[in-house]
Amino acid sequence: MADTSRLTRAVDHFADRLRAAPQSRLQRGAAAEALQLARELARRAQVIESPEAEPRMMPDAGMFAAADQVTVAVHDLALVLTDEGQVSEAVQLVEEAQKRAGV
Repeated sequence: MADTSRLTRAVDHFADRLRAAPQSRLQRGAAAEALQLARELARRAQVIESPEAEPRMMPDAGMFAAADQVTVAVHDLALVLTDEGQVSEAVQLVEEAQKRAGV
C-alpha cells in the first residue's frame, strides 16, 4: 500500500479553499472543476477495484457539495492506490484542478 498522505493533504487544501470561496467564484467554474476532478478520481478508484465493470459517474450534487464530493472521491481512491506513481499522478490532477478552479 502506498503512502497517500500527500494526496489527501492536497485534496483537503483544495476542498477547504472551495468551502471558503464566494458563491460567485463557485458559479464561475470552481465548482464545475471540482466536480470534474471528483468524477475522475472516482472513476480511477472504480477501475482499480473492478477493472471488468463499467465505472459509474458521480452525480452532480450542486456547487455547494463539490468540496465534499472531491474529498469523498479522493479518500476512496487513496484506499486502493498501490504505488507512489499512482499517488503522484493523482496529486498532480488535484493541483492542476485547483489552479484551473482559481481557488
